[in-house]
Amino acid sequence: MVFVKVNVTEREVMDPLADFGGEKIDLNEIPSEISKISLFNNTKPNADVILETIESQLVGMHQGLEIIHSQKPAGAGATPQELQKAAQGDVSILALGDCGSCTTWVILDAIRLEKEGVPTISICSHKFAPFARTLAQSHGAESLRILEVEHPIAGRKRDEVVEKTLKIFPNIKEILNIS
Repeated sequence: MVFVKVNVTEREVMDPLADFGGEKIDLNEIPSEISKISLFNNTKPNADVILETIESQLVGMHQGLEIIHSQKPAGAGATPQELQKAAQGDVSILALGDCGSCTTWVILDAIRLEKEGVPTISICSHKFAPFARTLAQSHGAESLRILEVEHPIAGRKRDEVVEKTLKIFPNIKEILNIS
């Protein structure tokens, strides 16, 4: 028989989904004319594949569209400089929320961009999208644009991630008013 000694420490933690008590955030409308789109990569595995797939589809449909690439480390909030670069687009598409911390920061960064006047589309896996919506609501951004890509994304082959992304691309076209 083996005995293991375990120390248990109780800690108080803040509930990130506590009742909303602040200001409601009015989301920015998607502009009717889009000349620049920011693709905001949080460097999660295969987030780059999602954004590259979206880019190739958009550029193929919209001649002269400028793509602004920005990125930040996964599992952390964007720095002011990273947000400033992402805010250069008429719209910013953020990816990828597919775990607890990265979903939290995709949503919080999207809210920060919305507060700066930049409309956003956040991409989260379908397993974390309910959490993303609840988090957005708890921060006053109930109608934040959150698209669900099929989970899992990490550890999947490129072709599989491209296929999953192409399934949500019609939703992106609809949001962006691109036919």
